[in-house]
Amino acid sequence: MNLTNCKLSRKLQLKLLDFFVLEVTARAAADLLEIHPNSAALFYTKIRKIIFYYLEQEALEVFDGEIIELDESYFGGTRKGKRGRGASGKVIVFGLLKRNGKVYTVIVPDTKSSTLMPVIAKKITPDSVVYTDHWHSYNALDVAGFSHHRINHSNQFANGNNHINGIENFWNQAKRTLRKYNGIPKDSFHLFIKECQFRFNYGSPKQQLKTLRLWTKI
Repeated sequence: MNLTNCKLSRKLQLKLLDFFVLEVTARAAADLLEIHPNSAALFYTKIRKIIFYYLEQEALEVFDGEIIELDESYFGGTRKGKRGRGASGKVIVFGLLKRNGKVYTVIVPDTKSSTLMPVIAKKITPDSVVYTDHWHSYNALDVAGFSHHRINHSNQFANGNNHINGIENFWNQAKRTLRKYNGIPKDSFHLFIKECQFRFNYGSPKQQLKTLRLWTKI
């Protein structure tokens, strides 16, 4: 998949790609390049769709015999009423992080064991070492052949290697990135969370730019 039906010149496309990697908003990029804001916004959307496509191809990769951190996080929704797990109107994202490696995210309808376990079984092998918090849905890991360790966040956030600091660091980065958009429509949220996954997995801006140049064929 590459960038198609783009009427902007190659020079402008390269400039916009630079701005995207540097997390300059589409509106600000349009102002700097003196182009219509809709043109920049459409270009950014196309980039996010390409990122989503390639990361979904990578999703076929299995974390085999690795140390994995599992957690869920909640994005958007109303601020009033119940918060955290079960908060109304929020998008629920389930994350699996290979420690010192890549993160994988998927939007889920709920955090029930029957929802999370198929994702886990598809993405990691039973000989993996898995770290979670004490959410009851993870009880199923104990009877599924995994070496399962829990950290009780009501008492501590880390006990030696027993922690989920890596995946929580990703959530913090993702929320910091998405906050500047001041609200994201639910029907396009999947593109934005995959953008966050891409930024986390592909490290430095130089590496991100090199990868996007390859994927977009610009």
